[in-house]
Amino acid sequence: MNLGGWMSQCDYSLDRLNSFITEKDIATIASWGADHVRLPLDYNVLENEDGTYKPENFARITKAYDWCRANGLNMVLDLHKTAGYSFDVGEKEAGFFDSETYQERFYRLWEEIARNFGRYSDHIAFELLNEVTDPSVIKSWNSIVKTCIRRIRAIAPDTLILVGSYYNNAPSAVKDLDAPADDKVVYNFHCYDPVTFTHQHAYWVYHMDVNHDQSFEEANLPADYFDQLFAPAIEAAKKYGAMLYCGEYGVIDKATPEDTVKWYRQIHETFEKYGIARSAWSYKQMDFGLSDTRLDGVRNELVKLL
Repeated sequence: MNLGGWMSQCDYSLDRLNSFITEKDIATIASWGADHVRLPLDYNVLENEDGTYKPENFARITKAYDWCRANGLNMVLDLHKTAGYSFDVGEKEAGFFDSETYQERFYRLWEEIARNFGRYSDHIAFELLNEVTDPSVIKSWNSIVKTCIRRIRAIAPDTLILVGSYYNNAPSAVKDLDAPADDKVVYNFHCYDPVTFTHQHAYWVYHMDVNHDQSFEEANLPADYFDQLFAPAIEAAKKYGAMLYCGEYGVIDKATPEDTVKWYRQIHETFEKYGIARSAWSYKQMDFGLSDTRLDGVRNELVKLL
C-alpha cells in the first residue's frame, strides 16, 4: 500500500509530516492483509538546499518503520523526486540526466539512506527513483543505476533495490533496462491502464478531456488485457531471473466504487497468475484514496483484491 502525500507531493508542513499518516493508519493497512507499504520521499524532505541532511525527517522514517514492524509490515523507501528531476513537470526540476553534480548529489543521498536503513535489509527495500519519463535518457539512466547500486552496496550489501524504466515505469519499457547488477535487484513497473478509465477527469493528464466519463464496461477490456500489457516486463524479468514488482496501480475517485472493484479484480488476477508483487496507489486522499469514505460500501471486497 502506497503512503502517497505524506512525505512527497505535499506542502511539507509540520502538520502534514506529523499527522497525515499515524500508527493507526499503519494498523488499518495491516488489517487489510497487506504485507508492506511503499513510502514516497521527496529529496527536499531529506535534504536542505545546500545538500546537507535533515536528521529530524530521517527520524520520522525510523518512526514509520517502527510502526510497520509493530504491525507486521515491511517498507519500500521510494525516492519520488531528486534534485534536478521529477516525473511531474510542474515541480520544475530539470538537468539530472546531464549533470554530474546532480547525479553525485543523488548518489550521496542514497548512501545516506543506506547508512540509516541498510541494516534493516530483511524489512526495508530501496526504490532508486520514481517514474523516469523520457525514453531518450535510458542510456544515461542505466549508467546512473549501475553507479548508484555499486555505491549503495558498499554500505547495504543485502538490501533489495527496485529499478524502473521510462514512460513512467511502463511495463513495455522494462526490456530496455540493463541486466540486474545482482540477484537483489527488482524490476519495477507501474500500471494505470487504460488511462481513460483510471484517470477520467484528471486535470493533469493533458491529452484527455477532463469532462469525459468512462465506465468499466465502456473501457471494454479483453479478459487477457493485463496479461498482454505486462508480457514485456514478465519476459524481461524471466530472461534475467529477476523479481518483478508493480509499485503503483489504482483508479481515480471519479470512477464509481463498483467499477473500481471490477478493475481491481481483473488486474489482481494477472498479478496472482504471474506472482507479481505490488503496492496500490494510494492509502489516503491523493485522488485515489482507498481509505476514503466513498469506498466504504465496497471496501471489504476491494481489500481482498489488493
